[in-house]
Amino acid sequence: MRTLLVKNAKSIVTMNEAREVIEGGSLYAVGQEIVAIGKDLPYEDADTVIDATGKVVYPGLINTHHHLFQTLTRNIPLAQERSLFGWLVTLYDIWRHLRPEDVYIGAVVGLGELLKTGCTTAADHFYCFPDGISGELIDEEIRAAGELGIRFYPTRGSMTLGQSKGGLPPDFLCQTDDVALKDTVRVIERYHSADRFAMVRVGVAPCAPFNVTTDLLRESAALARSYKVRLHTHLAETLDEEQYCLEKFGVRPLEYMEQTGWIGDDVWFAHGIHFQDREISLLGKRGCGVAHCPSSNMKLSSGVLPLLKMQRAGVRVGLGVDGSASNDGGNMLTEARMAYLLHKLFHGADSIDAADALALATRGSASVLGWEDAIGSLEVGKAADLFLIDTRRLEFAGALFDDAALPIVTGMARPVDMTIVGGKVVVEDGRLKGVDEEWAAARAQAAAQRLVSEAALRTGIDYRRPHRMKA
Repeated sequence: MRTLLVKNAKSIVTMNEAREVIEGGSLYAVGQEIVAIGKDLPYEDADTVIDATGKVVYPGLINTHHHLFQTLTRNIPLAQERSLFGWLVTLYDIWRHLRPEDVYIGAVVGLGELLKTGCTTAADHFYCFPDGISGELIDEEIRAAGELGIRFYPTRGSMTLGQSKGGLPPDFLCQTDDVALKDTVRVIERYHSADRFAMVRVGVAPCAPFNVTTDLLRESAALARSYKVRLHTHLAETLDEEQYCLEKFGVRPLEYMEQTGWIGDDVWFAHGIHFQDREISLLGKRGCGVAHCPSSNMKLSSGVLPLLKMQRAGVRVGLGVDGSASNDGGNMLTEARMAYLLHKLFHGADSIDAADALALATRGSASVLGWEDAIGSLEVGKAADLFLIDTRRLEFAGALFDDAALPIVTGMARPVDMTIVGGKVVVEDGRLKGVDEEWAAARAQAAAQRLVSEAALRTGIDYRRPHRMKA
């Protein structure tokens, strides 16, 4: 087995239960597993030896909600300054032109951006399957993740309730319930691993109450539990969604999900902004998780997650960047900083500190994914998933008083110096290893241009025109 020694760190921010910071610490791993951490370790040699002098070592960040295919539709002028439903409707006509190669290169760029910002585990929600295109699109994301070396948690999503049946999405982006369920089984059986240090785990993820059938929700819950995998979907993101559920089902979103079997300690919801107090209490009692996506929620004016209420009620809360097209990026350190600033503003100056924000992106996210036995902190027995930041950078001068808070309080203008996943270096000197970043960027931009051009030819809409024209 390969071995890794990280030595002479300025500090190791463990994010263990006591939030211990080890000054002058070292870390030794065998295979993927940390076997020693502390000062004056009795190890000198390893297959990979990293002198971390002047650097702070952090546990890898964990992204609990993303839509990697949206990496190719960032900063579309016509989609800006819209709330969720209007934003989706604008982009549906572009997404209908997705091809397998687009999904692959979008994942390379999106996952690469995550790795370069300290993220070592990423969950993705893929639900877009255009008519006439291969149904095996999620496979392209898994291929990209394997090449990049990131720990990946793809969730096989679906949209099965098109506009002709009263749903929001156009029919050309929807599958039938049977097709979606059959392929979900295929993806689980082919890719999912329950191993503690698995590089791929799979979840079941119908998209949202306004674009899937009630039958699909029930059958998806049963399918997931028969395979002992987790369930994921959007919920309580906007008041529009709440009104849709009240009008169509006669109940609020969470009650509707409870009726279909979607509540329990194997379920995590994306966003979770508009839960009432009694619903928050129920989420906590039943062990549900929530992926908090502050940047997306602010951009789409969806609202603010009631973070403190949730934490007091025992709801497991982690961090997610959401789709790149509603963020419009995938920087996990920026996301942690946004959470820090947003909740100081919303809940009060002393409501959250930087270590709390870092905890959301590490221990909190690991708990949401049900993976806290292996990831989320740097401890003996857990995965060697970590990133390093050189504190000798100009932008940190005058700020080296609290290493746990450093990247959250000051912000990170550049990529991290190194990212390690399962004991393997995947980002070095701020650049991806084994990936030609310039090639990937050029190929992704060409794909984005083609998607927008094909959509414009079909619809006659100028997507480069701002939604809100200046006077």
